[in-house]
Amino acid sequence: MIEFEHRIPINEATLKAPNLVDKLSERDLNALGNMVWEGYDTDKFSRNKWERRTQTAMDLAMQIQKDKNFPWPGCSNVAFPLITIATLQFHSRAYPAMIPGRDIARYRSVGPDPDGKLADRASRIGSHMSYQLLEESQSWEEQHDRMLINVPIVGCAFKKTYYSGAKGTNESELVMAQDLVMDYFAKSVEDCARKTHIIPMYRNEIYEKVRSGIYRDVLDKTWYKAPATPLMDTATSRIDDRAGKTPPKTDSDTPFTMLEQHVNIDFDGDGYKEPYIVTIEATSKCVVRVVTRFDRMKDVTYNSYKQIVRIKATEYFTKYGFIPSPDGGIYDMGFGVLLGPLNESTNSILNQLVDAGTMSVTAGGFLGRGAKIRGGTYTFAPLEWKRVDSTGEDLHKSIYPLPVREPSMVLFQLLNLLISYTNRISGSTDTMVGENPGQNTPASNVNTMVEQGEKIYSAIFKRLWRSCKEEFKKVYIVNSIYLPDSTIFGEEGKKILREDYLGDPARVSPVADPNAISKSQRVQEAMMIKQIAMTTPGYDLQAVERNFLKAANVEGWEALYPGPDKVQPLKNPKVQIEEMKLEAKKMDMKLREQMFVQELMEQRRLNAAKILQLEAQAAKLMEEAGGVQAGQKLAAFDAAIGAMKVHNEMLKTKADTMLKAMELDQNASDRQTADGK
Repeated sequence: MIEFEHRIPINEATLKAPNLVDKLSERDLNALGNMVWEGYDTDKFSRNKWERRTQTAMDLAMQIQKDKNFPWPGCSNVAFPLITIATLQFHSRAYPAMIPGRDIARYRSVGPDPDGKLADRASRIGSHMSYQLLEESQSWEEQHDRMLINVPIVGCAFKKTYYSGAKGTNESELVMAQDLVMDYFAKSVEDCARKTHIIPMYRNEIYEKVRSGIYRDVLDKTWYKAPATPLMDTATSRIDDRAGKTPPKTDSDTPFTMLEQHVNIDFDGDGYKEPYIVTIEATSKCVVRVVTRFDRMKDVTYNSYKQIVRIKATEYFTKYGFIPSPDGGIYDMGFGVLLGPLNESTNSILNQLVDAGTMSVTAGGFLGRGAKIRGGTYTFAPLEWKRVDSTGEDLHKSIYPLPVREPSMVLFQLLNLLISYTNRISGSTDTMVGENPGQNTPASNVNTMVEQGEKIYSAIFKRLWRSCKEEFKKVYIVNSIYLPDSTIFGEEGKKILREDYLGDPARVSPVADPNAISKSQRVQEAMMIKQIAMTTPGYDLQAVERNFLKAANVEGWEALYPGPDKVQPLKNPKVQIEEMKLEAKKMDMKLREQMFVQELMEQRRLNAAKILQLEAQAAKLMEEAGGVQAGQKLAAFDAAIGAMKVHNEMLKTKADTMLKAMELDQNASDRQTADGK
């Protein structure tokens, strides 16, 4: 235990200080830097075997081809993608199940809620947290996607949740397992006494943190002025090998390696180690920052003598695990460890089959002295013959091919056996990857096969759901501390208050169903509930319908189904039938009126034609006029024309009156329809 020259008391000033380095002497800082490095080195040594297993697993998943010289240089070097297929199968199911849509977080309201205030508060919290993670954070979904690819290979990954003062937003960034160094046999992330986060940091980032007061002034330090020297251990060199590149030469843009250690240190000398975060530069062991690892003084518990009894430390890291390690290690197992030996055996057998085929096709042999053939390599083209100085019988006696057999069927059967059992472990059977199980297979059998095939994913998915719940709890707590008193968010301009986050953080959870890992399962469950609700009283039909639309992942379901209180209820079927009959009668009446108007218009047209005909006859008669008889005829024509004109005007007036009445009826009907809407 280090005896510090300067003591740092636990008070409000210590809690709010952005950096406590200036309260320690140079000797204290040197001892603290050495302590952080030694703790990191000890924890890293404890997980050496896990690192080797993880490196091998990652090589198999990325199908890295290693140099081979056995059985001969240039022999077959195939890497079969068993782990890769298993990883993609898991990711294709877990990603859409964990992030089913825009709503990914919810808050449960517990207790009586007569006025609906608790339900409204829970809805606001769920909408705001979903907005923070998917919209406000530019990389949360992308990093979650990457995590769901890494976890099935390595076995676990971590999310680091904290409030970024520089950005003014919550951050929940992905931390790979190899970048968070802990004692391998720690009980849990929360109970681990020492956690070291390896952070690459560029020179400009350090400069910004120094100028903003987050880091101590190290701009004059030798290690800062010189080119950075990255930590090059075995793991780093293997990563460079997988990426197909050699380590770059160090220059001014090479990132430094910072070690951020979450550890308990007794700075006040009372015998109780308080939680702190100490950050050092790895190569020089220079301490650049020391801050407390608790956010509020109410996290400190005192006894009646004003002595510290306990400090509730703030936990930043959330572990997403795949399958817990049977040996009790804190790092979980993935497909890389479970399928690694089978994958390596599959690679060996497959390469042996390819090499055997190569030998069977291209094998040479022995030449006796009786074969008079010039030395060198002979190649043959189709229909080509080569001359030799020996007879055919001499050639037959002097040429002896190597006794090479064709590829073994036993090896091929063994290869199929290994692949079959690998698929059983990973759940990548034919039915699970979308292949037809065969004709005439009953649908119930196929559903049962799929359900049983997904069993291996169910437990893993529940672990991921539990981890996601823990991450959301951390985001909830950060909001309760750092969120402004009132915030407007989203396109709809919703409002969230910081006091909304003053409840129990354990009630926040993911929207995803931990028991359903496919869309079809969610839709089937929602449909079953909907069918039961139609026949069994007591269900909230609005909630049931919303649940069904969410399960079906219908886009914009809120606009499609605003609720029965916001739309007019459906009419009684009998009333609808009578209204339809009345509407039919009205339509029939309108049709008759239209036909009658058409008849009137047609009669007017005929009258107009007759008037024209009579006027033409009258004009002709006037030309031929003579005597009293012609005058009488003209008078008769004029009387007939006048009578027809009067009749035509009557028809026009009647037609116009009916058209006006029809127009008034149509306007009244339109207004009634608009009022009904």
